[in-house]
Amino acid sequence: MKSSELLLDAYGRIHETVAEVLEGIDNQVLIRRPAGNGNSIAWLIWHLGRIEDVQVGEAAGLEPVWTSQGFAGRFNLPLNDRDTGYGHSSDQVDAVRAPRQLLLDYYEAVHRQTVQFLNTVDDEALDRIVDIRWDPPVTLGVRLVSTIADCLQHVGQAAYAKGLKPAQARS
Repeated sequence: MKSSELLLDAYGRIHETVAEVLEGIDNQVLIRRPAGNGNSIAWLIWHLGRIEDVQVGEAAGLEPVWTSQGFAGRFNLPLNDRDTGYGHSSDQVDAVRAPRQLLLDYYEAVHRQTVQFLNTVDDEALDRIVDIRWDPPVTLGVRLVSTIADCLQHVGQAAYAKGLKPAQARS
């Protein structure tokens, strides 16, 4: 197996799980926040899409799908177009609301861009430095794996949140 095939498989698993989480979900479940202050499914899916979009896109030298394909306007969130959700306050998490299909459309567009890029990556490319702000500098391989880890955590959180039952009303 080539490195690019391994990466394609990993990113494909994120894609499959996002689709599974969003399957059959309604808007109330999308915005429900576990324990009242956890991240909603809508926020988690939006955030992991933004992370993959920015991290992989930047390493590939590509414009983010968020802006290049008009998703920032379609979502119409009260956030800066460069916002990825990192460090969001509770109010900002609440502000991320979008219908299931829009969340899915955005992630699928991000995934398509990721796949197109990964199809060009060879083992030699994985050693290329993509971020010198860290010590040691970050290689493409490390950036791709760290993005996988982050996105898998968030899609797992979304799957968990989907399975939670709403809190019972107290009488």
